[in-house]
Amino acid sequence: MVVAPFGNPLNLSNRDTLAGCAALALWAFLAPLARLALPLPPLLLTALGFAAGGLLGLIVVAARGRLALLRQPPLAWLHGVGGLAGFHALYFAALALAPPVEANLLNYTWPLLIVLLSAPLRGLPLGPRRLLGVALGAAGAALLLAGGARFPAEALAGFACAIAAAFTWALYSVLAGRLARVPTEAVAGFCLASAALTFVAHLAWESAAMPGPRQWLAVLLLGLGPMGAAFFLWDIGMKRGDPRLLGTLGYATPVASTLLLIALGEGAFTWQVAAATALVAGGGVLAARA
Repeated sequence: MVVAPFGNPLNLSNRDTLAGCAALALWAFLAPLARLALPLPPLLLTALGFAAGGLLGLIVVAARGRLALLRQPPLAWLHGVGGLAGFHALYFAALALAPPVEANLLNYTWPLLIVLLSAPLRGLPLGPRRLLGVALGAAGAALLLAGGARFPAEALAGFACAIAAAFTWALYSVLAGRLARVPTEAVAGFCLASAALTFVAHLAWESAAMPGPRQWLAVLLLGLGPMGAAFFLWDIGMKRGDPRLLGTLGYATPVASTLLLIALGEGAFTWQVAAATALVAGGGVLAARA
């Protein structure tokens, strides 16, 4: 067992690392819930999801009598809102300016970046076993996402946005450990501020739309899970858990999401899915045993 500079044991039994794993599990439901919310415009869906997650979080924070914890210094707000809203803005820009398969593939460099940035930004050693584990995960994600991928020059701006989104999320995640004094309750405020920013972006760039009952259900479920509880759990995992292991396990998210879509009848279980599952699982085992 390795002891981190912050005094926490870094292995899978660490409950804070398990909180981060729970966030990854919840993010696997993002794609199925986004399908349920169709045809809502993506920025509007993001704004509503942030609002639902932020409001639900605010209710919990208020019930615990900890609303005062939302008063944080400007640096904390820059980190929280910049990470949440910035990542989603860049990701949706990438999807608009580049082919979605290629944009998604480049965006999923964020788990690798989290692992690599953990050394210079958090002072955490890597080692060959961890690097091999994240390499296997990256190979699995590439096998799953890169079928028929092409990178035309005219989509260069979109590819740049996808890479910027990956860097934004990786920096937001790893730097959370440097802001360990900012309580997780503050994430509720960051979600609400991100909701306001993305709603303004929706008004500027998308046509107005009114959610129906099915879309409101999707928004509520997003707020409960992938765009609500997941952000709080990820904050805990990144501040007090092992970012190297969580970064490696991040590659399980696209695989789990694909398996969920297949279970819902929106895809087929192919050899690529099976191989990607095996590679990601093997990489996760290697990283967990490092």
